[in-house]
Amino acid sequence: MLHKISAGVVTKSPDSIRSYLLLMRLDRPTGYVLYLLPALWAVVLASGERPDLLAVAAVAVAAVLIRGFACAVNDVIDKEIDARVARTVSRPVASGTVSVRNAILWASAQALVALLVLAVANLETVLVALATYPLIVAYPFMKRFFVWPSAFLGLVMSTYVFVGWTASTGNADYPPAVYGLYAGGAFWTLIHDAIYSHQDKEYDRKIGVRSSALLFGDATKAWLSLFLVLSAAGVLWAGSLTPIGWAFYVVVVLAALYLAYLLFRVDLDDPKACWDAFVANTYYGWIVLAAVVAGQLT
Repeated sequence: MLHKISAGVVTKSPDSIRSYLLLMRLDRPTGYVLYLLPALWAVVLASGERPDLLAVAAVAVAAVLIRGFACAVNDVIDKEIDARVARTVSRPVASGTVSVRNAILWASAQALVALLVLAVANLETVLVALATYPLIVAYPFMKRFFVWPSAFLGLVMSTYVFVGWTASTGNADYPPAVYGLYAGGAFWTLIHDAIYSHQDKEYDRKIGVRSSALLFGDATKAWLSLFLVLSAAGVLWAGSLTPIGWAFYVVVVLAALYLAYLLFRVDLDDPKACWDAFVANTYYGWIVLAAVVAGQLT
């Protein structure tokens, strides 16, 4: 449903702005949902039985903008690489429909507006989000010299947990539970990004780009199974450090079983199957969010 809505907005938009909506990947909402969900875990866990709806809204809107900022930066830095990969050759910067200058201006505008949106929650949240921006800019360079760029991506994407917690509490003095959620999100990112990278592994091998798919090879599912255990363990540990009810633990286990099933059935040599599994990863995040909500009510 969300994909249809987002794609519809882009398709029906005027020609003058459509390329910029494509540049921020508005037609592909999976990316910002994966970025947002760990932050929502933090918002709800920090808020108790009555989540701060203003904080939820601010964090959700800012997630779309920050992800758009990240995509624009990524496309500028990866312009030459994207032009050599079938799946990415039509991206606005690689195809020339948006200039590098305009892409940088669009990235900057989204980054700024995201901070203004987060200011609705509190100033501390703005400062925490701003501190993550250098990491976001640094990520696209990782695939050029770091053997495992997904590890850096996991560290970067999960920083939104701190944004969510601060938006809810107004406090950047984080208890241990926040670090449990951060770990849960980071290891989850290693899973869905590795699945995603298997779409392009043959191109990456020819071009010389590093990825999880090439690093793990035939052992990918074994590694992802380990990351699944660590992700669920991080979330469970976070809950154990708070006064949360029994339903939380039951539903988190169900989330882990769902993700295990997803890993078992995905064909990593089929690009479409990898994309479908990447999108389906969002359900793990939603089920964990349901676990936090259920735990607050039991």
